[in-house]
Amino acid sequence: MKFRLAALVAVLAGAAGASQAAEPVIGLITKTDTNPYFVTMQKGAKQEAAKLGAKLITGSGRFDGDNSSQVTALENMSAAGAKTILITPGDSKAIVPTIEKVRKQGVMVIALDSPTEPASAVNALYATDNYQAGELIGAYAAKVMKGKKPVIATLDLFPGSPVGAQRHNGFMKGFGLPAAAASSNELSKDSDIVCMADSDGDQAKGQTAMQNCLQKNPNINLVYAINEPAAAGAYQALKQAGREKDVAIVAIDGGCKGVEQVAQGIITATAQQYPLKMAALGVEAGVAYAKTGKMVSGYHNTGVNLITDKPIAGVASHGTKFGMRMCWGNR
Repeated sequence: MKFRLAALVAVLAGAAGASQAAEPVIGLITKTDTNPYFVTMQKGAKQEAAKLGAKLITGSGRFDGDNSSQVTALENMSAAGAKTILITPGDSKAIVPTIEKVRKQGVMVIALDSPTEPASAVNALYATDNYQAGELIGAYAAKVMKGKKPVIATLDLFPGSPVGAQRHNGFMKGFGLPAAAASSNELSKDSDIVCMADSDGDQAKGQTAMQNCLQKNPNINLVYAINEPAAAGAYQALKQAGREKDVAIVAIDGGCKGVEQVAQGIITATAQQYPLKMAALGVEAGVAYAKTGKMVSGYHNTGVNLITDKPIAGVASHGTKFGMRMCWGNR
């Protein structure tokens, strides 16, 4: 009897161990763990992992562009048994050698939101078409400015960022200004753009950048912002200068707070993207890889929509009610 009981315990323990061993381990590394955009991405990954029976481990940079923390996270996750790692690269070039290292160990690496440089450094990319997002708000801004001489300030991300360049250049293309192609990481310039400043996508830095731009040219009547925090900072600077009512601000992200700012008239229009969807699709691909051994590849466009309560003929858009219903969480 004791033997049978011991044998049964051993069988059950073995079954439990096999079950745990079969549980796919998926890593998610974001640029930071404080930006609401990446918090939403983590939320989407956690929800999908729980739904599909996967174990999710997370990590992040301490700040946007913190490569060393992301390198450590990649190495630790690979050592912990993650066979799929999702990453929003903070430094698109510097992270590549470590990605190549873990891929040689059989780990599937999927970039979310931001491409690596080169894009082929990862197995796949799930992201917004950032150039298209820029084109959407650029085309809208051109209609808003019809009949006015554009005096433009751009609040960009930081030098060398593929996302920053694609959004900036896409905006210029949509506006009708000469612009580099989506493959370029250089910011295009034009005489209509009287001030270009880096904001790091941060509200306080966006406010300072806008204050500096207004000192350079107080006649600015259009602001392109890399994201909604930078746009909110620009609005505060404009408000301090008494210019908030006669300057249009366009941005990209479409977070719930950003959509509220569109409804309040702080931001004129924003291009909405879907980070929860990016993360969820990445987790799905990771679970499928664990079950079938098949890796995903290539670029997967997760969609973008223009959100504004001031629609203009000729530019497809949705109102803020749609934007609030869909903000960052659409599957």
